Amino acid sequence: MEPDGSRESPPREGSSFPGPWPSSALGQAFSQILHQFAGQESRRGKARNAALRDLSAVLDAKECDQLFAGSDTSLRGMPEMLGQVAKALGKYAAPPEGPEGGGDRHSEVAEKAAAVGLLFLKLLRKVETAKNSLVCPAWKAGLRHLAGPIYIFAITHNLEQPWTSPKSQGVAGQVLALLLQVTECGSVAGFLHGENEDEKGRFTAVMGLLKPDLNKDSWKSNPATKHVFSWTLQKVTRPWLSQHLERVLPPSLLISDDYQTENKILGVHCLHHIVLNVAVLLCLLDLFPILEKALHWKGDAARPTTHCDEVLQLILMHMEPEHRLLLRRTYARNLPAFVKRLGILTVRHLKRLDRVIIGYLEVYDGPEEEARLKILEALKLLMQYTWPRVPCRLVVLLKALLKLICDVARDSSLTPESVKSALLEEATDCLILLDRCSEGQVKGLLAKIPQSCEDSKVGNYIRRVQQVSEGAPYNAT
Repeated sequence: MEPDGSRESPPREGSSFPGPWPSSALGQAFSQILHQFAGQESRRGKARNAALRDLSAVLDAKECDQLFAGSDTSLRGMPEMLGQVAKALGKYAAPPEGPEGGGDRHSEVAEKAAAVGLLFLKLLRKVETAKNSLVCPAWKAGLRHLAGPIYIFAITHNLEQPWTSPKSQGVAGQVLALLLQVTECGSVAGFLHGENEDEKGRFTAVMGLLKPDLNKDSWKSNPATKHVFSWTLQKVTRPWLSQHLERVLPPSLLISDDYQTENKILGVHCLHHIVLNVAVLLCLLDLFPILEKALHWKGDAARPTTHCDEVLQLILMHMEPEHRLLLRRTYARNLPAFVKRLGILTVRHLKRLDRVIIGYLEVYDGPEEEARLKILEALKLLMQYTWPRVPCRLVVLLKALLKLICDVARDSSLTPESVKSALLEEATDCLILLDRCSEGQVKGLLAKIPQSCEDSKVGNYIRRVQQVSEGAPYNAT
């Protein structure tokens, strides 16, 4: 199909393209191809085969050399349109939906994949040519929209599966290799998480494309999706995986919770990779609701002890005698999350929490003071959740917080002023919350200190507690 400027632009009904069509002959040609892929169900097979032939002809046409000429206003929207074409091609070559399939349909999929792979190779070569040209600045935008769909196609058909053949696997392997070459990535891992710290990588984009097929209603529709997800997940390791935990944990749990043994094994394999490559304590917190889903509390009985209770008890047991600063920081960093997860049930651990909090507040933690800042955060949460029990611990907590304020205010070490200020602010907030939980008792105990305090800085923070507490309504949350 030669691009023809006289061809009318097809109607947009049924298309998912989210913007105005490019007005050039190329734009009209690509929009016609998209229209063929989105045709009526009865004509879809024939129309899609025609679309493949038309797309091959368009990519071979000389006019297509200007595909990424961003200076041409008639080609605006072309990168987005190419992304839509790539998605349509991937869907065309996808394995049959649902459990049905079998040898004939699988061989048909392999043939389609081989044909689509050849088109992707042509398209990537166009990107590579534009990349090496000084007159095609829009190649980056085009590649950004193409990379995700092409990657998913390549992994779907590169792995040995019932729907692949040696030929389709070979073509998919070539597509993946050329994609890595065009994106200047030395490996799939680099493609996903970025080759260096300044590069974002494409894992978020890939997961965004997979997400619609990874929910509880759709994940079995496309048999390839779970394998693409699992294989892709294995390529992203620490420290990069931590920032994607909320994206990868739900589908891993969903797959592992299936009744089919094959899916259980695949899901557990994914979970094992996540636990190995994400901060384990925070990862466990997300796993607990699934592990504890069979536990139901009946109001006439004591709440059952949970896995979270057991892990927190173990953490506190190790925190209390720990003297190595690095481990103290690690424990303290995760403590607020456990207090937040247990909520009012942290009352079960109050005695040991008191000892840990007071002990950690007494020890200087280095210039960044990470441990003490996190302990103060945990203390605020603890008082909010267990406020009825706070008055009986008032004196102990008050002494610990006042001692911290005095120590930090007089600190002459190399601790940055911003860190000292953060510590003093957090400690002051704890005093204000302590006063509210004890119905104004802190204000009374501090009444005479500002007049007798020789350190003006300490006196200022104490006056602030009194001023904020004065007339402030009690609110533990």
